[in-house]
Amino acid sequence: MAAKLDYHWHLRTAMASRQMFSTTDLVAPLSQRGITLSTSQVYRLVVERPERLSLKVLVALLDILDCTMEELIEPVAASAPQQKRTAVGAGGVGELRPKPARIVPSSKR
Repeated sequence: MAAKLDYHWHLRTAMASRQMFSTTDLVAPLSQRGITLSTSQVYRLVVERPERLSLKVLVALLDILDCTMEELIEPVAASAPQQKRTAVGAGGVGELRPKPARIVPSSKR
């Protein structure tokens, strides 16, 4: 079975190493390269890990930051999803089930 891959997105780090600390610092350079993104789209591109990315945007980022793909995208092995562990294990709730309350009639005074 092939190993599952994931990646780390390092756009913010690459920008910071080039003295670009605001996400809006990318809006004008992207526009000069024919990429029109809103400030909120650029913010999400910088702050969040993109699931889909246009190759034109990627090439523009590489050109703007004068960096390689290895500086922006770091491939890593995907971690296996952790299974939920229960206190009792696979056997169910067993002794953890609450006991039903007994209702005792109150005595008349």
